[in-house]
Amino acid sequence: MNFIKRAWLNVIRKRGRTLLLILITSAILLFVLSGLMIQSAAEKAVQNAKESAGTTVTLSANRENAFRQMRKQKQGRTELNLASVNLKKAKKIASSKYVKSYNVLSSTTATAKSFKAIKTTTGSSGSSPQGGPMNGNSSNKTSLSLSGVTATSVTSAFTDGDNKIVSGRGITTSDQGTNHVVIEKELAKENNISVGDQIKIKSNSKTVTLKVVGIYRASSSSTSQMQQSDPSNTLYLASNYVSELKGSSNQADSVVYTMKNPAKAAAFIKQEKTLINTSKFSLTTNDTLYQTMLTPLNNIKSFAQKIVWLVGLAGTIILTLIVILMVRERRYESGILLALGERKGKIVLQFLVELLMVLVVSSVIAVGGGKYAGNLLSKQLVQQATTQTVSSNTKRLNNSQLGGGNNSGMSQGMNNPGQFGGATSQNQQQTTNLKLSLSIKTIVEVIGFGLLIITISILLGTINLLRLPPKKILTH
Repeated sequence: MNFIKRAWLNVIRKRGRTLLLILITSAILLFVLSGLMIQSAAEKAVQNAKESAGTTVTLSANRENAFRQMRKQKQGRTELNLASVNLKKAKKIASSKYVKSYNVLSSTTATAKSFKAIKTTTGSSGSSPQGGPMNGNSSNKTSLSLSGVTATSVTSAFTDGDNKIVSGRGITTSDQGTNHVVIEKELAKENNISVGDQIKIKSNSKTVTLKVVGIYRASSSSTSQMQQSDPSNTLYLASNYVSELKGSSNQADSVVYTMKNPAKAAAFIKQEKTLINTSKFSLTTNDTLYQTMLTPLNNIKSFAQKIVWLVGLAGTIILTLIVILMVRERRYESGILLALGERKGKIVLQFLVELLMVLVVSSVIAVGGGKYAGNLLSKQLVQQATTQTVSSNTKRLNNSQLGGGNNSGMSQGMNNPGQFGGATSQNQQQTTNLKLSLSIKTIVEVIGFGLLIITISILLGTINLLRLPPKKILTH
């Protein structure tokens, strides 16, 4: 009778022991599978973060150096001179292999001629913070904000969900050089303006006619006295058209580059600094969301790896003890087989085949149960860690804005207060919708891990059997 047949007969006759081995092995494989799926979820989430976190690098005037130069001027002169970005150089930088897309930004103010801007009144009757009287009409703000962009589809206010096109279309690259404009829904409603209508504005002593091609809805509200105008008074136009209104053709206030891979932002800045005058211009990165997501996800990956190895170690110890008990229980059987001329190697292989049969059944159970349990567990862990970290970072961002900080950060926060929150919501949504499938690779890894545990357990559990002769085995 060969050792494979003996193994089969022993498995089906010792049903209680076989069932116990199946339960223990299934539990071990289930935990290993869950650990591998958690690790897979974290890796997938990291990849999603790279693709959607929206890490940007902004080319703009070096404000820090400009302030330094201003302080060196003669007393009484407090004019801050900020350099404009040359579009030819900006486009050359945009050709970098690290850049996914870019957005040229140019802004100015204007007054309405053929319609009425939304009037915002700030202040209230009573006392001001300085102790003086404050009238209800202390500040009436009716100026228009002209925001020139390459395309609204790559502008943070729209990509983050702060603004949304509700009629017509947004500004596109084909609108460069045209008088096309996108206006806010409330402004259009108050003045009975529809897509296709024409409006007149005055900017820098120039009265121009604009054609409305789209209407957007702004989700943010303006309650700060520092805000220059109501959000409804923001008009989006082609960046080069706004630059012409300002009298600075082929120039822009800043250029925002979106990275293909957030991890390459530092390499991009280092490469492109050689093309700009760093005393006048600066390249600054905004990868807060990517970094805040990366830390918890890497922690989860590390946690998953520890789960796999700890479960593997515990499983090896448990199975080794069971094999030792099994060999001790069948010592007489092993001694008889050795006395009849059976080789020790085949007896060890018999024990191995028995556990391999158990492994086959346990693998089916683990894969069947782990496909759902591991998927749910991994998704919850990734989502929880990401949500907690991003929420914590949002609070720190709000505190830093309330407490002051550098001018650049304050300017960005005032111009688009929903930028960080919008991107956060987008990535949380992607994490929530993360669908994991049990891949062949994961199944092979689980089975391979099971084989490794079983092999080590058999070798450790049959040491006494391998070193003793048949006579001592029977008489011991």
